Amino acid sequence: MNDVHNYGHDEDGTLYDPRVREAMARFAEDGDQLLAFEAGAAVRTAYHSVERVRAQGSEGRGVSAGALDLLIRLGAAGQGISIGDLARAAGVSSRNVTGLVDTLERDGLVRRVPDPEDRRSVLAEITAEGQAWIEAFRQPARMAMRAMFQGFTPDDLVTFRDLCLRLAANQHRLTGHLRQTEPRS
Repeated sequence: MNDVHNYGHDEDGTLYDPRVREAMARFAEDGDQLLAFEAGAAVRTAYHSVERVRAQGSEGRGVSAGALDLLIRLGAAGQGISIGDLARAAGVSSRNVTGLVDTLERDGLVRRVPDPEDRRSVLAEITAEGQAWIEAFRQPARMAMRAMFQGFTPDDLVTFRDLCLRLAANQHRLTGHLRQTEPRS
């Protein structure tokens, strides 16, 4: 785990992780590649930091980070959502969502209801207890995000969001390209 006090500052004042720079310098061919590898490592570090804060807040209340994500999606929807749609929205497998819904249902936060448009299907929907759970979690979550992004301007946040989503879009394109070029068996 990286600690902020272990970070260095480049000449322009930007942060870097000396341990990552040393390790990646041996791996990269040039300075531009080194920056890309350092950026990738910084994204992983930031992701883990946000997830640790999120996990501390939700697991302290008996809900895993994955279950929290589903609960928030269900709470925002205002109606039932199929397991498949939840899985696609969360970017995880239907099997994973089924297990999370099972847990949330056992805890009384979610229930399964018949799909009014397809009697063979069921939807997951949030219960009143689940909505109350979200309301109780809302203020601590707001405080945690405010603390995590302390010192960021609104423009910084927009830029950060844009960069993260561009990275995700590049990964998605790369995955599609690699699937097209894989040898077919």
